[in-house]
Amino acid sequence: MTAPALRPYPSAHRLDLVEDLHGHRVADPYRWLEDADDDATRTWSQAQDERYADYRQGLTARVGDGPWSAERLTTRLRELLGAGVVGAPAWRGDRYFFVRRTGEQEHAVVLVSDPDPDLEAEGGRRERVLIDPVALDPAGTTTLDSWQPSKEGRLLAYQVSHGGTEESVLHVLDVTTGELVDGPVDRARYSPVAWLPGGEAFFYVRRLAPDLVPADEQQYHRRVWLHRVGTSPDTDVQVFGEGLDLTNYYGVSVSRDGRWLIVSASAGTAPRTDVWIADLTAAGGVEAPWFVEVAVGLDAQTGAWVGRDGRLYVHTDLDAPRGRVAVTDPTSPGVPHWRTLLAEDGTAVLEDVAFTDGGGDDRTPTLLVASWRRHTVSEVTLHDPTTGALQGAVDLPGLGSVSGLVTRPDGGGDVWFSYTDHTTVPSVRRFDATTRTTSLWAAPPGTVADVPPVRAQQVEVTSADGTVVRAFVLARTDALDADGRPLAPAPTILYGYGGFQISLDPAYSAATLAWVEAGGVYVVANLRGGGEEGEDWHRSGMRAHKQNVFDDFHAVAEHLVAGGWTTPDRLACWGGSNGGLLVGAALTQRPDLFAAVVCSAPLLDMVRYQRFGLGVTWTEEYGDADDPVELGWLLGYSPYHRVVDGTAYPATLFTVFEGDTRVDPLHARKLAAALQAATSADVDRSPVLVRRETGVGHGARALSRSVALTVEQLQFVADRTGATR
Repeated sequence: MTAPALRPYPSAHRLDLVEDLHGHRVADPYRWLEDADDDATRTWSQAQDERYADYRQGLTARVGDGPWSAERLTTRLRELLGAGVVGAPAWRGDRYFFVRRTGEQEHAVVLVSDPDPDLEAEGGRRERVLIDPVALDPAGTTTLDSWQPSKEGRLLAYQVSHGGTEESVLHVLDVTTGELVDGPVDRARYSPVAWLPGGEAFFYVRRLAPDLVPADEQQYHRRVWLHRVGTSPDTDVQVFGEGLDLTNYYGVSVSRDGRWLIVSASAGTAPRTDVWIADLTAAGGVEAPWFVEVAVGLDAQTGAWVGRDGRLYVHTDLDAPRGRVAVTDPTSPGVPHWRTLLAEDGTAVLEDVAFTDGGGDDRTPTLLVASWRRHTVSEVTLHDPTTGALQGAVDLPGLGSVSGLVTRPDGGGDVWFSYTDHTTVPSVRRFDATTRTTSLWAAPPGTVADVPPVRAQQVEVTSADGTVVRAFVLARTDALDADGRPLAPAPTILYGYGGFQISLDPAYSAATLAWVEAGGVYVVANLRGGGEEGEDWHRSGMRAHKQNVFDDFHAVAEHLVAGGWTTPDRLACWGGSNGGLLVGAALTQRPDLFAAVVCSAPLLDMVRYQRFGLGVTWTEEYGDADDPVELGWLLGYSPYHRVVDGTAYPATLFTVFEGDTRVDPLHARKLAAALQAATSADVDRSPVLVRRETGVGHGARALSRSVALTVEQLQFVADRTGATR
């Protein structure tokens, strides 16, 4: 079967549109593609769909029924995902809640486990499914966004959204009967739920009604509200947020005894958090709490909570970019009263802390457990809860990642956490503070077909300005010599993100293992802009310093070539969202360095990004295009504005999702049109393609749709880097 040649790129007329923006002459020839509902955009998009279908037909002919066929790759990914997922428990008395997904389920479900002495063979407990997104929507387009049991575990608040929009709608169900007792409450996107004791009411976050705000601000204007279960949300009492930044995101929590309400606020994704505390037993009560500042107006991120011992604990990067823990009395919460309990580490980032105690009425802490990230690898240490003095460490299964330190709200000596690494599926482990031992508490429900023999090693690379950047390189052990060096160049995927203080820590990935098993090399770059080395590392890759992220990425790519891991004609880069911006910058700044690019749900027009989706909340990360100086930063790297006619650009696959309310697909449309018009590369060897998907958005999706997307992305990379030959 001979693969047909790709048809010419769809026609895309160029506007003679050049604007003077703060002294910059800025061309925008494909602005018409911003309007998804315009007939011209629809025609162009349909033509891109047809062209991508042609490419898929040709690819199918090239790979035949070999290891890169869609059927065999789908089967292998399903096998590598066969274990499923299990989450750490959320305890409420003797009852606990958790999430689990078998290898066959489309979505994870929420379960509750209750004591049942009649079920001795099952460990004396009975499990019941409380929320199954597929039961709510057999089409699989409904996703579970979050859930939170009441303090007694009698009720469960949960939020779902449809079609990938992430526009969460909140409901409350009775845990015993499974019946809905409250909701729907709309406009609850990204809302925490903080229950009051007794389960009669909770604090949560909801946007103002659309008719109360300008049309272009309806995604913002959040407030903290008090909701009484069973009443109309129209009668909810606003308790916080009036007069503050319209882009604020809020966090809310209530102490176990119900006395203290803590509210946090951050403007968009700014790396600064303000925190207030209110005594709900004081005048004003729950409907008009009087807030006192914990940390307000500081250039720092801060989180706070009241422990079972009644003390206020503060996790902050104030004067400690890698994080520290301070303690004070909640009646004197301000910074001058803080006493550092756990000091900053010079090379590790403090991730989380938990306290053990005697349980029940014995609230005196017996041990402080802390999790750290040292150059992306997790450590868990033990400390005196009064002085912070180091007392030991928790043994972990390998060089991997720990997430969450979970204790019982009623106290005790147990701490649960999840663990994973590059070849180990996530599991839940329990640390016993009495014996100071760790054991497997819950494994995923299924099994994984044999994981290929893979070696993961961390390399150090020097970036353009001399900064040391680290990356994980994964390859088959039989493709390496005794010293871990490659025996021959191989098709290679370089993955990165580099933004919003998000760290790319060691984690199990079916896509990675499938690629490496087939003989490829997979590389995860820990770039500036992320959180791998603390807040200073983040800030050295944001705003005016964003180019550092791209330089780091290019340096890792060059290291892979120089070290014999790959060659430019066998190297692909891959990224999504902010990582889509990363690879968009890579393909426009260094088209010579890559053979293929996978650019998923990307930001690419950095002049107009803040006008769409949630863009205005990201100006603290990237810069404000309405500011003359900051516009200069953005124009310096904006991929859409860096396209040069006659350049041989690498093969590029844009994957976009029509339900995406975070990053508008217009970014991919505009850069795709610009690249297709400008590239001098052979259309069959280095095509620019657009893959559209409806009914999904930026975040969670059904398992089958995730697998299908990954199959097509891996096939594209394999096809363009020679892995299929």
